[in-house]
Amino acid sequence: MSQYTDRHTTTHPLPDAEAEAQVRADDRAHVFHSWSAQALIDPVPVAGGAGSTFWDYAGNEYLDFSSQLVNLNLGHQHPDLVAAIQQQAGRLATIQPSVANDVRGELARLIAGVAPDGLEKVFFTNGGAEANEYAVRLARQSTGRRKVLSMYRSYHGSTSTAISLTGDPRRWANDVSDTGAVRFFGPYLYRSPFHSEAAEQETERALAHLEQTILLEGPSTIAAIIIESVVGTNGVLVPPPGYLQGVRELCDRHGIVYIADEVMVGFGRMGEWFGFQAYGGHPDLITFAKGVNSGYVPLGGVVISDRIAAHFDTTPFGGGLTYSGHPLACAAGVATFEVFARDGILERVRDLGERIVEPTVRSWLDTHPSVGEVRGRGLFWAVELVRDRETREPLVPFNASGADAAPMGAFAAAAKKAGVWPFVHFNRTHIAPPLVITDDELARGLSAIDEALTVADEYAT
Repeated sequence: MSQYTDRHTTTHPLPDAEAEAQVRADDRAHVFHSWSAQALIDPVPVAGGAGSTFWDYAGNEYLDFSSQLVNLNLGHQHPDLVAAIQQQAGRLATIQPSVANDVRGELARLIAGVAPDGLEKVFFTNGGAEANEYAVRLARQSTGRRKVLSMYRSYHGSTSTAISLTGDPRRWANDVSDTGAVRFFGPYLYRSPFHSEAAEQETERALAHLEQTILLEGPSTIAAIIIESVVGTNGVLVPPPGYLQGVRELCDRHGIVYIADEVMVGFGRMGEWFGFQAYGGHPDLITFAKGVNSGYVPLGGVVISDRIAAHFDTTPFGGGLTYSGHPLACAAGVATFEVFARDGILERVRDLGERIVEPTVRSWLDTHPSVGEVRGRGLFWAVELVRDRETREPLVPFNASGADAAPMGAFAAAAKKAGVWPFVHFNRTHIAPPLVITDDELARGLSAIDEALTVADEYAT
């Protein structure tokens, strides 16, 4: 059992209508929000949070079943992370990346210690998009090649190269930057683009498709293949047995760099330090962010194989960031490792996933006609909602908005009314609470989702 809940001291404020009005007024007048039509949104003013819960100024509490953006692995206001930042700020608030710094070096050593053998160096960034940008830069500069292959169902960030590699519709308005991006179909058995009927068949056909893509694009032109070890926002698509190992073999055969995007599933989300460790595979570069310090101070990075790092022993690396390895961010990262070890976070995530989440969500296949499939591991699951189980027609169309998205909007509203803030994307709800969630909180949140699914059932045949 995590010690987190007992050690928490955050005070829940009383409702404050005046403060809420000021926050809302400032936000609507001056804050420009991401991925939104500005006049069509009304963001909830959040007053505070503790552990797996946050609340608004009216006193409404929500179990955070999305861990904000699947980054708040150790929950809101974790006292160890807050104390680490405070102590570091009192000692050395910031320092440029060209000097050696104790917490930066310590965190790099800790990260390398949980990565596979042969990945010893870490380049720090300010977040996940930059991590993927710099992984691609490392691959291109070390191979002298330009193209990078990525999946259609993917999200790698919103900076120029990262958004070009992204497969989901957020790319559409921004697809003007990196001409070296090439996309392919990854495995997705429930909606198999290869008409597969079993996981083994999906692996075989997906790898054959990837190999054909490599051959037709020209192996000598391809610098890297970047894969979310478990596809995140686009469906919690877990790789079928042997797929990641097959990608590794193709990369070895053609001299291609294998980049594992671990921004969302790294640092415990799947019950392992990195998601690929649950499914096999051995990448050359590992990108991370989010869970490395729960986003308390922005931080990301790339774990670099010895072979690629050696290329830059006498050749300068063309890249850098003013805040690379920021001491406040790294101090929170070091504290994260300490909490993981002391509280047995990885073991607890595996236990919660196997003992509570999996049997609960699988039972919904028997009780909710709108539930077409559930999939996941640890504390990262997708519940795919459909109108018709036989045809697998999604509950809402792909990339639906407005009236077309109303069924998912109604489901989300029901969950929030029951005190759970869900992660909803397209026709799915994802289960992604903080890794410090208690048994009772997890059961209560799943019960609320269960009840909200009755709203989705009204649209199903």
